[in-house]
Amino acid sequence: MKFGTQIKQSFDGWRLIGAPFIFGLLLLLTPILLLVLLSFWTQEYLDLNRTFTFANYREIFSHPVFITLIKRSVNISLFVTASTVLLAFPVAYYISFYGGKRKALLLFLITIPFWTSYLLRIFLWKIILGYNGVINSGLISLNFIQEPLTFILYNSNAVVLALAHAWAPFAIFPIYVSLEKIDRSLLEAGRDLGDTAVRSFFRITLPLAMPGIIAASLIVFIPTIGDYVTPKLVGGTEGMMVANMIQVQFSKANNAPLAAALAIVSLSIVVLISLVFLFFNRKYLRRQI
Repeated sequence: MKFGTQIKQSFDGWRLIGAPFIFGLLLLLTPILLLVLLSFWTQEYLDLNRTFTFANYREIFSHPVFITLIKRSVNISLFVTASTVLLAFPVAYYISFYGGKRKALLLFLITIPFWTSYLLRIFLWKIILGYNGVINSGLISLNFIQEPLTFILYNSNAVVLALAHAWAPFAIFPIYVSLEKIDRSLLEAGRDLGDTAVRSFFRITLPLAMPGIIAASLIVFIPTIGDYVTPKLVGGTEGMMVANMIQVQFSKANNAPLAAALAIVSLSIVVLISLVFLFFNRKYLRRQI
């Protein structure tokens, strides 16, 4: 009787969440499946040739332009992820360990950039880094330079800077949550056993904060590798990423199958690198245990 009641309760639970779960799964999988299907077709002027072929993938991996864009996108995303996490960790650490009664206020201040449009923030970086922008005007007025700097805008450096600033708050919060979960008595025990602050940080704090660091890395890496707006506005030709090429193929080039293949390749790279992140995180945590 008890077993039958448990089965009924389990069935009722699945019936309650089943429809929303299936609906959400269809919304997620349907576009991806359509992209996969489209990537194996070819574009013949205005018509789609639905013959199954790997021609698009062969073109991607044999054309130097596509390979360069994919490599650049991965490199920019990895560099943005590393720099963002390195900048976010000290902020999260300070709030968690030294914020005191001001923690709520400090976390609130971090959310202020979310009050404005992402597009507006990228435009502001364009103004700051521009030929007659804030940085060049300030340096010229101080007589540090005679001519405006041209290497701070319309290249990969500008894309990295703008993306790191935009995604920093998203990295701070998961790291902060991990730091808050650390039992402070472990740190006190380490000090009682003679650990210095630096040794205690690397032996206790950093390993226990690693889940938050990995979460922050994935939160930053996954969307930045497919970012379109930032390289479009501040990247120029030197900072163009794979998402910009996907847009060109879908619109101006009128080659949707090739664009779909590029999207699938990018998605595969994201999944692969994310799995590597998770694998090393689990391996690191096991070694600590």
